[in-house]
Amino acid sequence: MNHFNNDWDTILGEEMVKDYYIKLSTFLTTEYETQTIYPPKEDIFTAFHLTPYNSVKVVILGQDPYHGVNQAHGLSFSVRKGNKTPPSLRNIYKEIGEDCGTTLPTHGELSSWAEQGVLLMNTCLTVREGKPNSHKNKGWEKLTDQVMVALNGREEPIVFILWGGNAKSKQSLITNPHHLVLTSVHPSPLSAHQGFFGNHHFTITNDFLAKHGLSLIDWQIM
Repeated sequence: MNHFNNDWDTILGEEMVKDYYIKLSTFLTTEYETQTIYPPKEDIFTAFHLTPYNSVKVVILGQDPYHGVNQAHGLSFSVRKGNKTPPSLRNIYKEIGEDCGTTLPTHGELSSWAEQGVLLMNTCLTVREGKPNSHKNKGWEKLTDQVMVALNGREEPIVFILWGGNAKSKQSLITNPHHLVLTSVHPSPLSAHQGFFGNHHFTITNDFLAKHGLSLIDWQIM
């Protein structure tokens, strides 16, 4: 089955026939039939559709999708236009403004980052309405582990941005020394003042990309 319509099909295709993924697919079929699940089925793999494997320059790892109506669309930290910008994303915008001099966006859709090579992946790709972590330990983590392993094997350097304990739990999968790993607390209002603000991850990322002859990320959301 073609999930990604790009080189991710080759990279992760063999995962799709493993027992854990077959069990996950069966679980999701029932969940979508009996519960309200986000994102919509057609948006589960948006991050991979917009950011092919060979285009990845940066990974920003989230936990699981937003669990409110019409928010999640398959990109970590991103919400569809027309929705209120969530608190964590507002803090991300605040840090980018301080770090890069950008202006405050009027919406929370991050597709333009994804199209520039920023893989906006959650560790878990689906969730029940109103119930964060409700699809935890159902199989998604095994798939997203394999994404990290595949990216770790890339010859081209990548910046891995890991905010919070959930994201940092995948740090051990990044063993290739030519990649850059940036970690801090989560941008949530509960923790942002404990080390997220002032981490300068956005300028550090672009400095690293420039050093390796790669195009910079335009962090300004229009």
